Amino acid sequence: MKISQRIHHRIWLKNLLSTVALLIVIGLLAWLSARYSVQSDWTANARNTLSEASQKILVTMPGEIVITVYLDQPALKKQLTDLVRRYQTGKSDLRLAIEDLEAHPEQLRRLDIAAAGAILVDYQGRSERLSTLSESSLTNLLRRLANANERWVTFLSGHGERSPTGDANHDLKTFARELERRNIKVQILNLAAMPFIPNNSALLVVAGPRTALLPGEAELIREYLQQGGNLLWLADPGVEQPGVLEETTGVRLLPGTIIDGGSKLYGVDDPSFVLVSEYPVHAITRNFQLITVFPQAAALAVDSESDFDAAAILSSIARSWTETGPIGKVVQFDADSDEHEGPLHLAFALERKLPGSRRQRIVVIGDGDFLANTYLGNAGNLDLGLRLFNWLTFDDQFIDIPAKTASDRKLQLTENSVMVMGFGFLVILPLLLIATGIFIWRRRKSL
Repeated sequence: MKISQRIHHRIWLKNLLSTVALLIVIGLLAWLSARYSVQSDWTANARNTLSEASQKILVTMPGEIVITVYLDQPALKKQLTDLVRRYQTGKSDLRLAIEDLEAHPEQLRRLDIAAAGAILVDYQGRSERLSTLSESSLTNLLRRLANANERWVTFLSGHGERSPTGDANHDLKTFARELERRNIKVQILNLAAMPFIPNNSALLVVAGPRTALLPGEAELIREYLQQGGNLLWLADPGVEQPGVLEETTGVRLLPGTIIDGGSKLYGVDDPSFVLVSEYPVHAITRNFQLITVFPQAAALAVDSESDFDAAAILSSIARSWTETGPIGKVVQFDADSDEHEGPLHLAFALERKLPGSRRQRIVVIGDGDFLANTYLGNAGNLDLGLRLFNWLTFDDQFIDIPAKTASDRKLQLTENSVMVMGFGFLVILPLLLIATGIFIWRRRKSL
């Protein structure tokens, strides 16, 4: 059949219009794919999708969330980027900012970020540091930031305690500033001037008293504890602690200063610096993996007849002891004295149930330097201090998100199976292809 010129033009025009229409459809699809995104998780355990608990937390957080990364490790950056991308699918105004460690030295000093870097999460003027890269850690951090409830903590003064407003090396101003950033308000109390503990106080902090409490002051603290008040007591070695501490909690200080036989492994020449790298299972230290540094720490013991459920949360290594003599370059354990061998406990967390389903929490630590202005930036000291305050003020509800693992990720083959597969792919399959090619060639040649 002969195609006329008119039909030829019609076919050409039809093909042109079809091509143009196809290009328009492809362009529209490309525009839609750039403007909108659709994802589908087909993995067996939906391990690339946020858990329901994480999604609920994001719903309760209107406004922008900014995650700022100060890291040099590419592997950690990629891991964090993948994790944040899952959160961004449920919250479009969650922003990830990656900063160069060397580009902003002043900012790093202001934020007290060490050379190893840090991950900061900011929300509505409050900020927290992410210590572990996991959905569980990030979701619980977001939950704390979403909690806008104001909490007040009271610092006792008048007996040489470390001040939350002081600039001296041994004071706690830097740590108090971190508490303020997390909506934890700080107030100072001198019981000699105001003989009562404020009702708005969620926690009383006794940060290393250097002189004795007056009898009336000790009685006020005793009544506060008997009524179920929460307490953080920071004690220092060589300083006699008020009797109200042992009377009410059952915790006492052992004589001497802890000597850490393993501190030199971390490059610390002072043997009185205790480094803790392993932690027991407790709500305060859950998933905590950072090293903490305690200069000049005292060992603690708890009375077995105490009304509290006591748990040791910080302990020295086995190669440690309490040194009761002068601490010089050379020190050694004296078995004939009242010195104690390690491992030694330098912090106890105490808890008891009160009438009406209420609970009371107390933490006693044999060192106050670890939160001081000089030492707060060492390793995980700040993170541990914040965990202590969160637990003591009952802001420690932990959302346990089990890790999602892929099922059947490993294929187990016997030696016979491997031999059959190898013989099939290396011999039988190539022969079949060659035979098929010869058959097709001969058939075409015969036509």
